[in-house]
Formats: sequence, C-alpha cells, structure tokens
Amino acid sequence: MFTQKIKPFLYLGVFYLILSLIVRVVFFFHPITTANFSFLEILKVLSVGLVNDIFVFILASSILALYFLLLSNSKYNKPYGYIIFGVLLLLFLYILAVPNNIFKQYGGSVTRIALIFVGLKTLLFGLMLFLPSKRIKIRNVLYFITLSLYVLLIVFNAVSEYFFYNEFGVRYNFIAVDYLIYTNEVIGNIMESYPVLPLFSAILIVTLAITIFIYKKTKNELLELPNFKQKLTLLGTFVVLVGISLLILPMMMKMKSPNVFADEIESNGLPKFYWAFTHNELDYFQFYSQIDEKQAQKNFLNQYSPPALARNVVADQPEMKKNVVLISIESLSADFMEHYGNTQKIMPFLDSLADKSLMFTNLYATGNRTVRGLEALTLCIPPTAGESIIKRDNNKNKFTTGSVFKSKGYDVKFLYGGYSYFDNMQDFYAGNGYDIVDRNNFKPEEISFANVWGVADEDMAKKAIKIMNAEAKSGKPFFNHWMTVSNHRPFTYPEGRIDIPGDAKSREGGVKYTDYSLKMFFEMAKKQDWYKNTVFVIIADHCASSAGDTELPMDKYRIPAMVFSEGFVQPQKFNKLMSQIDVMPTVLGLLNFNYRSKFLGQDVFKKEFQSKAYIATYQDLGFVKDNYLTIISPVKKVKQYSLQQKSGNLAPEFNIYYDEIILKDPNQKLVNDAISAYQSTSFWLKHNQLNR
Repeated sequence: MFTQKIKPFLYLGVFYLILSLIVRVVFFFHPITTANFSFLEILKVLSVGLVNDIFVFILASSILALYFLLLSNSKYNKPYGYIIFGVLLLLFLYILAVPNNIFKQYGGSVTRIALIFVGLKTLLFGLMLFLPSKRIKIRNVLYFITLSLYVLLIVFNAVSEYFFYNEFGVRYNFIAVDYLIYTNEVIGNIMESYPVLPLFSAILIVTLAITIFIYKKTKNELLELPNFKQKLTLLGTFVVLVGISLLILPMMMKMKSPNVFADEIESNGLPKFYWAFTHNELDYFQFYSQIDEKQAQKNFLNQYSPPALARNVVADQPEMKKNVVLISIESLSADFMEHYGNTQKIMPFLDSLADKSLMFTNLYATGNRTVRGLEALTLCIPPTAGESIIKRDNNKNKFTTGSVFKSKGYDVKFLYGGYSYFDNMQDFYAGNGYDIVDRNNFKPEEISFANVWGVADEDMAKKAIKIMNAEAKSGKPFFNHWMTVSNHRPFTYPEGRIDIPGDAKSREGGVKYTDYSLKMFFEMAKKQDWYKNTVFVIIADHCASSAGDTELPMDKYRIPAMVFSEGFVQPQKFNKLMSQIDVMPTVLGLLNFNYRSKFLGQDVFKKEFQSKAYIATYQDLGFVKDNYLTIISPVKKVKQYSLQQKSGNLAPEFNIYYDEIILKDPNQKLVNDAISAYQSTSFWLKHNQLNR
C-alpha cells in the first residue's frame, strides 16, 4: 500500500533525476566549460550531483505531498461539507463586495488574484460536494493539472538553467533573482534573443507527453484514498526526509573544490537560487571587469585629500552642534516638482521651500529601491552588485552618518511609519547604533489613517515633533532620519486633506499628500524652541520609475534634494553633477564637523570635489562623469554612452535631460575610473574595511 501511494513521487522523481543528469552532461561538453575532467572527477561530479538532486526533489515535492494528504471524501460529509462551502462562499463575497477588504490594501493585482483563487476553490469544492458521482472525474482533472504543473516546472527549470549557464557559465545566482524583479525587461530580452515559439512549443509538447505518461501510470491511486493511519505514515516519512534534506543541502553547498566548473556542474540551481535570494549578494570579483587592485584603489582614492580610505576631515571654522533632521521621501522623482517642469502643482510646499534652501539641482539617486537610497544616505558609498547592504547579513557596525553624529554627542534615531522589520531596516539601523521609532511605537489614538505600508505621513510628522521635543528637553542635540511612506502604492491617505480623494489611488495624490504632510510638519516645527537651531535635509530615496530605453536611463535617476535652515543655510542653487552619496558629507561640512571619515561621498563645497554620479540596478553599475555614462555589467561587459543634453524651456540649472548615444570606442580612462570605484568599494566591503 505504501509503495503504491508514493508512485507519483517515484515517477516524477525519476524524470527529474534523468533530466538533471542530461543537463549535467550537456554542461560537461558546453564550450563555456574550459576545465578538463578525469574519469574519477566526472564520476564524483555526477555522484554528488545525484545526491543534490534527490534532496532538492524531496523539498520541491512538499506541495505535492500536501496535496495528497488533503485528499479526502469525509470532508464532503454532512455537516462539515456545507460548513466549509459556506465559509468559502462568504470569503469570496467578502473579497468581491467589501470595498476596503484586506487584500485591496496591498494594491496592484493582489485582490484579483485572491478573488480568482478563492472563486475557483469555492466552485470546485461546490461541484464535488453537490455532484458526488462526478467527484472522481473532477479529482482526476485536478490531479492531471497538478502533475502537468510539476512537469512543466521541471522542464522549464532545466531549459532555464541551460540558458543561464550558456550566458554566465554558472548555475543560478543573484542575477537570476534580478531577472524575477525585472520581468518586463527579461521577457523582452528573451523575445528578441531566442526562437521563442519553437522553444516554448517544444517545452509544452514534452510536458504534455510526460504528464500523460505519469498520469496513466498513477491515476488509479486516486480511486482508493489513504486512511488516517496511512496518511500519518506518509506524513511522518516525508517530515523525516525533509528534515534530512534541510540538514544536508546547506552542507553540500559549502563543499568547494579547486575546479570552479566542477562545483557549478555538480550543484543544483534551485538551492543556489534560494541562497542568492536570501543573501542578496553578487560577487563582483567573479562577474565584473577588474584591474589591478592596488591601482584601482589608487585611482579611486585620488579624489580625496589626503588620498586614503580613512582620512581626517578638518574644518577651518568652529563646529556647530545644530540639530539635523534628514527626511528621505518615498519615490519622489524630480519631475514631480514645478522647478523641473511639472505643471500639475502637486508639490506647492516643497517647491516654495526649495526657493529658500540650498538646492542641489543636478543630483542622482544611486538606485531604484528605498534600501538603495537609505544605503546612500547612511553609508555614503557607491552601490554594489546585488542587493543593498541593508539587506545583507554583514550589515552592522559600519561607518555611518549616524555614527559621526553619535561621536559628537547627538541622539540618533531612525523614524519610520511602517514596521521597520520590512526590508531589514530594523536589523540594519539598530545594528548601527540608531534608536528606532516605527509603527510599534504608536498608540491607537495617534493613528488617524494607516495602510499596509504604515501610518499616514501626517501621523508620523506629529510623532516626530513629539520625539524631537523630548530630545530637545534632554539638552542633547539630535539627528533624526525620517523615511516617509505615503507616496507608495496603493497611494491611500486620509480624506479631506488635499483635493484628490484619498481612495483615488493615484500617484499624483500620493505625491500631493506627502507634500501636505511635510507642510504640516514644518508648521509644527516652527513653533518649537529647537527649530531655529535645526538643519533640515529633504531628499528623495529614489525616483518613481527607472524604466527607459537603456539599461540606466539618466533622467529616471534624477531626484530633488535641498538643505534648509533659517538664518544659517543661504538659499542658492548648486548646479554641478553630484551623487546621493555626497549629500550627508556636504551637510557635515556645513556644520564644520571634524571627524575621521570613511565616506566615499564628498563634500561638494571642498576644492577637491570631483563632479560625478553613481547610478545602478542590481547588476548594471553606472558611473557618470564628463558627460559620459559608463556601465559595467556581469560577464565583464562594458558599455559607454555619450550624454547629449536635450533642449527645453526650463532654466538652465533644471533643464538637464539627456539622450544617451552608445559609443563604439569607449573612453578607457573613464572605464577604468568606473571599474576602480566599484571594484574598490566591493573589496573594502568584502574585507570589512568600511566598518567603524
């Protein structure tokens, strides 16, 4: 009986192991595999690979095991069947009819997906409940669909691993994770690069043929479902096997040999994909162009005075212990402001504040995610390949903006209206000496409105004032970094604040409400004793969109930034090209701070400042200098674009929009400058040289 019930697993498992073996053999003979293998090495690779595949299949078959364990006829008996059907029907009606149900808080297609899933579940359960004579046929159809999905995933994964190896010479890594994030671009690339119709036709034909074969061999197992005792036996066996797999697979991933190709061929792509997803790293030194390490560091450090990683910053004026409030605004493109040509008047307050501030008119975000912006403002270093340092394991005890303020006796806090465990912010900021104020610190009466991302920005503004008043009473200066949340899908906010309804879910509404909340914050701040002794830094974390005609469209990385302090910072426009990582070193310079720095950003008012910017995705690393954009990418690819300014009707300091013209013969000095910056940063991070 036990053997009969695991027949579907045996057939699927054998198919998976055979296909994985074929893929390994193909990798051995692939032109990209330049290593030589002895017979014993081949035997070892295939044996280790087989063990890897067995344990991976055990884990991957979890859903199938759950599917079989939940098969039952008793759940359709009275009254349980009617109770379950009623609950499913009520849940479906709740999603369909309730305007502000829990799924709609997530925005996007979540509600539609939930409605389809629950609707199908309700329909199928109802059919099997009210048509018991058709139950076997319906169950067989569902079983066939389940099998076909498993077979399709096995075949599709094998094909994907081949093409990934064909391009990068490795199994899945963070680039594969990146491909999931940039779905549109990846699909477009596939459509243009491969014979999609024949390829997918072949995948579907193989999937259908294998599914029909396994279905015919195993469908009779559904005629007599296992009883409770048999299910317990199956469950116990599976739990033990899963436990062994979870123990052994990580150990096998750590096994390394001198032959890199042997490691890649014997491994399994799925655990490597999971590792890449959870560790968020892409090894610069394996995938990107390099020059001599000492020369790279010399090139990069030449911009500093003295030219060293750890260097003393000495001011020629007395230090000023002014409070500093850094406000990083969610998804705020420069194009939302009237200064940059917007005619919708959706940021009237910020536009007016800009005229009273030191405004950086030609500044670029380092990335297209919040964690990249927070990284740039907190660590002041160029972006690196893979995910932001905030989301990595080794993210603590770094040299940060907060650590400089803390060394000067400041209270240092990170303020966030949501739950700061999101995007690993709590782990990062707490691990670097910041106190954290987030949604957990709000009393119910302090929240007028909240969505999935957190409390409304106006509620955070009120909370921030309370926090700052308490800090001011302590007699210590304070540095508070407030990250806003309201300008984020689903763009919901309290009614009656602005002339766009709070449930319109429009980007313009999110922007205008954020502007409204900032105005409220400053109106409250002006009434406080600490206001005139405070420097306010307002900057976007990244733009609203980074999609464009090239890998890194310059215009999509341009963000607004300003420093405001009545009677201290004189209003002016700083028009030179600069990076997000330069903002906080510049603010520290305005305060005449003396400190030992490891920041890789620069004070833009120092004579040694070199005008440049860093812009990046998870894998394309861009360096902007002298009207050129140099991009280094995995597999040691290098591209360079000439940036040709477009004509426009804006003032010259704001009319900085570019056409990117690809160059056949890149400027090698700028290529080396780009490599030097990213290679050196990656090296220092890898060897913990950017720690405090």
